[in-house]
Amino acid sequence: MPRKGSRTTRKRRNARQRAAPAAASRPDIPITARDRAAGKWFQKLVALQARLRGPNGCPWDREQSHASLRKYLIEETYEVLDAMESADPRKFSSELGDLLLQVVFHSILAEESGAFTMSDVIESVHSKMVRRHPHVFGGLQARTSAAVLRNWEQIKAEERAHERGGAAKRETGDAPAESLLGGVPRSLPAVLEAYQLTRRASHVGFDWQNLSGIFEKFEEEKREIEAILGPHVTSKPAKPSARLEEEVGDLLFAGVNVARFLGVDPEIALKAANRKFQRRFQWMEVAAAREGKRFADLPRDRMEQLWDESKREA
Repeated sequence: MPRKGSRTTRKRRNARQRAAPAAASRPDIPITARDRAAGKWFQKLVALQARLRGPNGCPWDREQSHASLRKYLIEETYEVLDAMESADPRKFSSELGDLLLQVVFHSILAEESGAFTMSDVIESVHSKMVRRHPHVFGGLQARTSAAVLRNWEQIKAEERAHERGGAAKRETGDAPAESLLGGVPRSLPAVLEAYQLTRRASHVGFDWQNLSGIFEKFEEEKREIEAILGPHVTSKPAKPSARLEEEVGDLLFAGVNVARFLGVDPEIALKAANRKFQRRFQWMEVAAAREGKRFADLPRDRMEQLWDESKREA
């Protein structure tokens, strides 16, 4: 298997370096004792995972692939978020470690195939952070966080254009015609995708002037749904039309804009709302069981009463 010093890996790394955008000169960042201690433990973690993948390592680890590990990467990310909300520093630290292990695992798999190494991963993000902070490591001025975000999005757009070889050009100049929204993956969950799209647009000034404007848009979308339903607005349609689906999508998009404008991540907010609904619903099920009944068998009025109680109790 190709290691760090292999000819295949070196050729791949050199090719990527030639294709990368010109970066600022490497900053002279002091290395502290804390940094050295972290580096030592990181080396141990990489060596540990490499051993687990080795001939005398763990059978389960040796069977894994990038594809098989995808679900664990997602699961560990959400477990980090849960630990963050718990306010337990030990739990938070532990879950961040589990997420870091996923990065190490994928890097070792890539090294085995000669694609890249753990060093490439670290060097890449280090160079990227230097490149995207010209107000710290270069001569650019950015006195506010808004200015930093505008620069950040523009630099990312230029990087994507460079990766494509700069083939696309604007009609009136030599600058690459790369969309600021081009790097938002379509594979993201819809709520997160909407958040990323509108967030990037807002960083360059394309945003609502105030919250009332978004609320007006929200009401407009509600009225359009009501107009489609017509006299059947209080009933459930037998089969949603393509037009109705479109307008519901616009309503949800407006809701994401409300969250983003207020500085709330809609994905995290919706996750919290999901947990709250589940907690209250399960409280109602237990309450119904105490009455010797199944919740599904209760009349609607009793369900509503229990729901009001759950909001006080759960």
